[in-house]
Amino acid sequence: MSQETYELKAEARERVGKGSARELRRNGLIPAVIYGDKQAPIAIALNTNEVTKRIHAGGFMTTVATIEVDGRKYKVLPKDYQLDPVRDFTMHVDFLRVSANTQVSVEIPVHFTNEAKSPGLKVGGVLNIVRHQVEVHCPADAIPEFFDIDLSGKKIGDSIHISEVTLPKGVTPVIDRDFTIATIVAPAAGVDESAAEAEGEAEA
Repeated sequence: MSQETYELKAEARERVGKGSARELRRNGLIPAVIYGDKQAPIAIALNTNEVTKRIHAGGFMTTVATIEVDGRKYKVLPKDYQLDPVRDFTMHVDFLRVSANTQVSVEIPVHFTNEAKSPGLKVGGVLNIVRHQVEVHCPADAIPEFFDIDLSGKKIGDSIHISEVTLPKGVTPVIDRDFTIATIVAPAAGVDESAAEAEGEAEA
């Protein structure tokens, strides 16, 4: 599951537009909006340091949060944020209202395990990662933190497809085909023949 939920305090924004946004940023605040769930959008301002800390902690886009605005709490999922291309600070954040019945599309990172148990990697093969993240449909309150890909037994030339990944209940890939996540390929310099033979003898 994704990391534990967290809470942010925000203030409602009366004014919107570029001038208002610049003024907020000068005062250490980030303009943001809460939308969705068939309700009117709410323009808010958040503490820059708090939001930046959450972004850098990882899992920001896959963790449901609670935002309190003037005493009222909203359960939300970050859907997008904009960074200044030069100074790399957060300029704006979009939040989607969510409930227990909300289905969302999120990109889940992929982790690879048991590399030492891959015969292909042992003889000098290279793990070629086609997708570092997999986009899925899932309930907003049950977003996976990551997907584990087991490399045990994988040889040079083998491919790992989404069908080999055990997905939690209610989680389905956005792409409706058995796509490739990674492959084990031979290194540019070629495989160490002696190592390959030794590995083959060990398996035998």
